[in-house]
Amino acid sequence: MSSSNDIIFFMTEKKQSLNETIGQRLARIRKACGLSQRELATKVGVARSIIADYERGKLRLNAQIIIKLINILKVSSDELLGIKKYSNKFEPSLRLMRRFKEIEKLPENKKKAIIKTIDDLIKANTY
Repeated sequence: MSSSNDIIFFMTEKKQSLNETIGQRLARIRKACGLSQRELATKVGVARSIIADYERGKLRLNAQIIIKLINILKVSSDELLGIKKYSNKFEPSLRLMRRFKEIEKLPENKKKAIIKTIDDLIKANTY
């Protein structure tokens, strides 16, 4: 049975998604993907200010940009346009999850060293 808080949350969430502009949705999805405006702009091939203008609703997205965005952000056009609710579909592989569990058992200094190594590898391989 639903409590009144559950119903209020659902109604608020639904209202927010109905009132959310495509620019606001783009910003929310971009952030959920862990990208800055600059990083997304580089991937799309535009200036950072263009992404900012899309997100603020100053510029309208055209079909070519929408196609680039959905491919980069790994979302459907329905999710980007607000027809279908966006859900962050990232699920680490079982192989990675097993390793993460083993890393959690290590002493703090070893965990920090592993995280630094991972961060350095990601940074070196990001373009």
